[in-house]
Amino acid sequence: MKGKRVQTGKYFMMGNTACAEGALAAGCEFAAGYPITPATEIANRLAERLPQVGGLFLQMEDEISSIAAIIGASWTGKKVMTATSGPGVSLMLENIGFAIGVETPCVIVNVQRGAPTTGMPTAGVPADMVQPKRGSHGDYEIIALCPASPQEMFEHTVWAFNLAEKYRVPVFLLSDAFVGHMREEVVIPEAEQIEIVNRKVPEIGTDPQKVKGFLDEDVAPMFLFGRGFRSHVTSSCHDEYGKRNLSDLTALDNFIRRLSGKILKHKEDIVRVERDYEGAEVVLVSYGAVSRAARMAANLAREQGLPAGILRLITPWPFPGEEIEEMARKAKKVIVLENNLGQLYPFIKAEAACHADVSFLPPRVIGEIQDPEAILERIREVLK
Repeated sequence: MKGKRVQTGKYFMMGNTACAEGALAAGCEFAAGYPITPATEIANRLAERLPQVGGLFLQMEDEISSIAAIIGASWTGKKVMTATSGPGVSLMLENIGFAIGVETPCVIVNVQRGAPTTGMPTAGVPADMVQPKRGSHGDYEIIALCPASPQEMFEHTVWAFNLAEKYRVPVFLLSDAFVGHMREEVVIPEAEQIEIVNRKVPEIGTDPQKVKGFLDEDVAPMFLFGRGFRSHVTSSCHDEYGKRNLSDLTALDNFIRRLSGKILKHKEDIVRVERDYEGAEVVLVSYGAVSRAARMAANLAREQGLPAGILRLITPWPFPGEEIEEMARKAKKVIVLENNLGQLYPFIKAEAACHADVSFLPPRVIGEIQDPEAILERIREVLK
């Protein structure tokens, strides 16, 4: 299989390995990173496989240089990614804000672990669920996906690249140690069956002063360095042509609103949830690895005649508020399941509490997958 970008077939594969294969299938040409548990297997796989397909992997001195390297490579036209865990993302946040501000497509994989600080590197904890949305400074929108299986690690990585290219934005893949180190069947389709999206690029020779390369009404074409283009890329407030404007508040307003608007106006294209709550009186809302326990608990409840259902947040950002409100209008009780102290619970409750009773079921031990039997017991309690 040496030299094949898409290794079509059926495998028993680790989630992190599936992520790397998804990146290759999506067209990733450059990756940079620094080893960190529990994400290192992604770097290991890319370091082995990227050179086989004409790409390059660089191990950098730290995570700050890693994110800077992929931003630079993206501006030469490469599809790029980095993989890390929570402490690494903390170091990357200034440059992530830069990537948002200059509309740079890139994929950032966070295989989350027990935190804060160094925490417990081997513990599977979705500890950074709000970090992509609120970690950098200023007003901005971000896209984040939350896979729940090795198969989805492959599929969602392809999807992340497509969204990054389509909307010229950093896209997060929020895995955790459970999903990243889990081994399950992964089916990789034929290359022609995989949807690939490439960014818009102006024709060579286009004058950047005549084409809006930033902050367009929708998504602007990207001037690529080294391909005959000349363009100004600045982190400061700028107009549609990349020119700095540090004195006009209407320019700042336009800068902020258009960066956010290109995500928010396309929420219907971006946001995904898994719904299975028709006729349910109690709905379990979850995401990632814990959604597997929620699904099992709901199935157990139905077998016992209890009207239970699920709503799984596949894209936590942009936040699927409309989908949560729609669910809450049909349910009487909502139970939020997270393997942390409730990072998305306030956001979910804000959308659902006007229509249903909303409660949070914390894990018995943070770092352990929720027990479906314990969830079933809570379902019985709220239905009394």
